Amino acid sequence: MKLRFLSALVLLGLSSSVHAGPFNDKLAICLVENTSPADRTTLMRWIFGAMSRHPSVADLSQVDQAQADKMNEAVADLFVALLADRCATETAAAVKYEGASVLSSSFEVLGKVAMQGLMADAAVAEYISGLDKNIEPGRLDAVLEGAK
Repeated sequence: MKLRFLSALVLLGLSSSVHAGPFNDKLAICLVENTSPADRTTLMRWIFGAMSRHPSVADLSQVDQAQADKMNEAVADLFVALLADRCATETAAAVKYEGASVLSSSFEVLGKVAMQGLMADAAVAEYISGLDKNIEPGRLDAVLEGAK
């Protein structure tokens, strides 16, 4: 399987929802259980690097090509280690019984875990809480009350 195909599957998995079967679930659990905090940091950095290429946000980050190449190599190594070594049995069963699309949906779970790690950081939470300073007090109260 070409790595480009795998990368495309992973990115699709991060942006869409795919129906998960029992073998996909086992693979997703294996992927999550077999990633270290360092592995998750590698994934967070790669996801950030990929998102930084979008024209709408490219001006906010300076991920140069050498950094992008290094992150792509690290994540490719991680994918191969997870699929071929750490979760080989689960990978083979999932693809055999549910098709190659399980790679995308299984990595979606792993991507979500990495993103949770990113969002749970105190500095990120502090930045997000900055929204509160800019919302007019009471402005949403009537709408929220009407939803009850």
